[in-house]
Amino acid sequence: MKGISLYQLNNQIKSHLSDAFSDEIWVVAEISELRQTQTGHCYLELIEKDENTDQITAKARATIWAYAFRMLNPYFKTSTGQTLTSGIKVLIKVSIEFQEIYGYSLNIKDIDPTYTLGDMARRKKEVIDRLKQEGVFDMNRDLLFPEIPKTIALISSPTAAGYEDFVDQLENNAQGYQFHHKLFPAIMQGNQAEASIIATLEKIYAYEDIFDVVVIIRGGGSTSDLNCFDNYDLAQNIAQFPLPVISGIGHERDESVVDMVANVKVKTPTAAAEFLIDCFDECESYHEGLQENFLAGVQDILMESSDRLQQLSQKFTPLVHQILASKNNQLDMLRQSIISSGKSLLRNSKHQLQSFSFDLKLSIKHQLDMEQMRLNQFILKQKNVSRRFFNKHKHQLELFEQSAKYADPENILKKGYTLTLSNGKIIKDISQLKEDDIIETKFAKGSIESQIKQIKK
Repeated sequence: MKGISLYQLNNQIKSHLSDAFSDEIWVVAEISELRQTQTGHCYLELIEKDENTDQITAKARATIWAYAFRMLNPYFKTSTGQTLTSGIKVLIKVSIEFQEIYGYSLNIKDIDPTYTLGDMARRKKEVIDRLKQEGVFDMNRDLLFPEIPKTIALISSPTAAGYEDFVDQLENNAQGYQFHHKLFPAIMQGNQAEASIIATLEKIYAYEDIFDVVVIIRGGGSTSDLNCFDNYDLAQNIAQFPLPVISGIGHERDESVVDMVANVKVKTPTAAAEFLIDCFDECESYHEGLQENFLAGVQDILMESSDRLQQLSQKFTPLVHQILASKNNQLDMLRQSIISSGKSLLRNSKHQLQSFSFDLKLSIKHQLDMEQMRLNQFILKQKNVSRRFFNKHKHQLELFEQSAKYADPENILKKGYTLTLSNGKIIKDISQLKEDDIIETKFAKGSIESQIKQIKK
């Protein structure tokens, strides 16, 4: 039995393929490899994968000749925002070719960019839906952002312009805020970007207690350069990271999945630095408001206390006069009562003496002397009681008057104390002052103004 030659076999296959696929057809495939030569021709390897196992189920070589590539490549880039590259799905119009030496291949004549855009959007939506179904989509966004983010873990390429812009904006802020940042280098574009950024996040996780936030920045790029930020594994790691993440990857297109799961998203590295500076501004404004409210409250309390003291002082003097008058009336009544009692006693004793007989005169005289002595003692005792009573209330009155004098602010100043004010506010702490401030010092008589030249704490 005589066989046919290999050339004859390949020639028959070429003839059958030419008859079966005489017209150009549209084919869906994923670009596995892409290589452009110096002559302008583009050589590709196309594949198809099983959706469940991700195993390659078909493979074919393809070519875009230079004259076609010069038209298709800019057209695809303008429509999709990215160049033809490996890893994307395309809808291409091809002719089937078979050469006896090189075998089967596809000659690409046209490409539909809308299919690629739809596939990219579909993949992105699948990643978002998967993160939401797993319950991790909002985890990083739900973290409480620190009031003052001072220590920053920075993920970036050390040679990226965006990194330099971020550091310059942060370190040269007009307010002079001090930040502590450490660069964790990573690949920020291409096929290795996802694994590199994830590995960098794991390094930062080991120092979780040191840092307040994580900032991921890059200096912009094409849409294809930014595809890594729609990757599921990278988005999942950021969504579950225990520190708030700020995304500033520098692009103007629709937000990436990383932007969606990050605690804070900004468009550029410079905007990320400005956001951190704004956090300090807001905190400073809040504390200044608290300080102003506190000083105003203290001033209100002092004014209220001063008014109350003045009212008490006005009521105290008439009250003291009223007490003194009442006590003087009581003393007068007591004195009159004592005198009246004494006179009555003397009259009774005299009447009794006259009624006794002469022979009792001596006894009566002796008794009278005794009574007189008791009377004198009684009078003396009553005088002492009256004097002590009067002195006691007089002393209380003096204490009241002395307390009123001590409470008088003018008397406090007369003792040598002074009152220091700045802008009309009482200074209680030297930290309220700075060099070149003008302060007013009030004395019991007059006041002076001074300018601070040196503060010693």
